[in-house]
Amino acid sequence: MPVSIRVLAPILAALAALGPFSIDTYLPAFHDIAADLGASRYEVQLTLTAYLIPFALMVFWHGALSDSFGRRRVILAALSLYAVASAVCALAPGIEWLWIGRALQGLCGGAGIVVGRAVVRDVLEGPQAQRLMSHVVMMFAIAPAVAPILGGAILAVLPWQAIFWFLALLGALLGAVSYFKLPETHPPEKRQSLHPVNVARGYGSVLRSGRFLLIGAAIALNFNGFFLYVLSAPTFLVDHLGVSEQGFGWLFIPAMVGMMTGAWLSGRVASHWTPGRTILTGFAAMGAAAAVNVGINQGWPPSLPLSILPVPLYVLGMSMAMPNLTLMALDLFPARRGMVSSCQSFMQTATNALTAGVFAPLLWASTARLSLGMGAYLSLGFLAYLGVRRLQQRSA
Repeated sequence: MPVSIRVLAPILAALAALGPFSIDTYLPAFHDIAADLGASRYEVQLTLTAYLIPFALMVFWHGALSDSFGRRRVILAALSLYAVASAVCALAPGIEWLWIGRALQGLCGGAGIVVGRAVVRDVLEGPQAQRLMSHVVMMFAIAPAVAPILGGAILAVLPWQAIFWFLALLGALLGAVSYFKLPETHPPEKRQSLHPVNVARGYGSVLRSGRFLLIGAAIALNFNGFFLYVLSAPTFLVDHLGVSEQGFGWLFIPAMVGMMTGAWLSGRVASHWTPGRTILTGFAAMGAAAAVNVGINQGWPPSLPLSILPVPLYVLGMSMAMPNLTLMALDLFPARRGMVSSCQSFMQTATNALTAGVFAPLLWASTARLSLGMGAYLSLGFLAYLGVRRLQQRSA
């Protein structure tokens, strides 16, 4: 099947959005879920962890499976299971069944972003790859911003179960589009054996690479500087800033604008700036945003719009740096791009799960703590990138 970039780009963007969309669409429904299922706030919060842990474990394998069976088969199987899992969530009679449904969603929700990144490098390279990766990253980053707004709109007119029926329909629709329009970009002659020795050797080579581990850490930590606010949104917006459950747009609309702007800038400068310059510009924007965020929250009480202002600048820088960091990781092992993408996603999702289960609950008690959390994540991410540059200089 011939590859049309004009057709491929929106499909990959939608697939990239599915995983984060699954995390955030139901955030405005936390209070309703707790009341309807007779669960505590912490038990409802555990539905995030129930999704993220299987997500992290399975993204470790999506790419390797696509290296062996082809990109298209893995995506179609994952989307089919995702639609069924979303229906289980919608029909859950108690919080335990919701945990089960979310875990099933997590098992398949990451296939789109993992395999999609490999598809980009299968068909493109250089500035063209950076531009398409910018679109994929933009949708991966925009999804956490759009999802709670859409979830709040659904919740305004329908019960919380309708959010999961919507996700089931979304999975089925993406499956149908992928079946008819998504080409296979990894031909049989390039596929890797799933023999345990070959798989172990591949994972060992990737996970022993100091350069890969530092790139993966930089991407994960940068993203979690923003994701901390996504996970804390019900407390940050409703409790600290006093907005309604339909007011999540106060945080997520500015964030969406910042993400779109950063991804657009990354694509625009692809032919003019070196990857290193684009990445450092992204870090400079994130650093400025984190510093302003700490200053605002140390000097003033929580208020709108002041407490929101640093967020769009942070995600602008994040979405500028992420496409080139991702391509740097994929290019370390050209024969195992799916496996590399899996390992990167595993690192990011494991960090997301740790933030959801540990750091977000510790930090969301005040806006000042959240601002310090953003700064800490970014500082660690920048140190990881400096380590990458040091290893590059040594090898050169």
